[in-house]
Amino acid sequence: MSEFWRERRVCVTGGDGFLGQVVVRKLRERGAEQIYIPVYPQIDLVKPEDIDRVLDESRADLIIHLAAQVGGIGANREHPAEFFYNNLMMGVQLMHKAWQRGVDKFVAIGTICAYPKFTPLPFSEDDLWNGYPEETNAPYGLAKKMLLVQAQAYRQQYDWNAIFLLPVNLYGPGDNFNPKSSHVIPALIRKFVEAKDAGQEEVVVWGDGSPTREFLYVEDAAEGILKASESYNDPDPVNLGSGREISIKDLAEKIARMTGFEGRLAWDTSKPNGQPRRCLDTTRAWERFGFKAQMEFDTGLQNMIDWFLKNRP
Repeated sequence: MSEFWRERRVCVTGGDGFLGQVVVRKLRERGAEQIYIPVYPQIDLVKPEDIDRVLDESRADLIIHLAAQVGGIGANREHPAEFFYNNLMMGVQLMHKAWQRGVDKFVAIGTICAYPKFTPLPFSEDDLWNGYPEETNAPYGLAKKMLLVQAQAYRQQYDWNAIFLLPVNLYGPGDNFNPKSSHVIPALIRKFVEAKDAGQEEVVVWGDGSPTREFLYVEDAAEGILKASESYNDPDPVNLGSGREISIKDLAEKIARMTGFEGRLAWDTSKPNGQPRRCLDTTRAWERFGFKAQMEFDTGLQNMIDWFLKNRP
């Protein structure tokens, strides 16, 4: 696909972030030579004038919109209004102005949080509207979901090429390990490593351990996004996942073993569990643009733990 990318001017919002850095690296490996990365706070995509600046400076043919204000259950509970407003405004305005400027293609990145709380397993894209999202992350999930509505509406009225991808929870080296805003895997890795170093006999984990989650290695996620950018041009939303489900209890015990923590796990049931189960049907991604996750979960976890041990604060 080097010919596809070589002459294209590509704007990657969030290109300096966890997923974005991998997407940008893979773009360069594919031969992309003109990549524009708006960096926050110098550029705030919530502000219309900053979006105009991005479009003026990038002269983009293709936009991959990764930028988002994200976090785990705790961050979603503390900042629901910010998560709704900021994610909605940056996405909706960017897509609208990209259409006005004649950008050829817009790749919108949604979230697994957009699915209804009690979606039948595995999550099929056809079930996306069959209920309300889990309450703790509904504002974020719905804000991102509006980009699907917008993409389909602009395709219908203007015949404009915008696609919508739904990645499951990501993990991998370079993830956010800040305990105030991290997701479950980096949060657990940090907790167990620090507990082991401090000689603690117990680590407290949120919820009761019963929910299940699916995780997608960051390298696989970037590959799926670029495959869709290259060859997927339909209105239907597409899941990006690994198709493998694990309970939070099993995940916590696995990470404890892999980090060498030998103490007890205490489950704080006063804290929310989040969505009961998450596991994606990934058939559409394979059939429409040939994407299938490659990373074996334990190997990906070990890569992530090794990275944290080398780079922790």
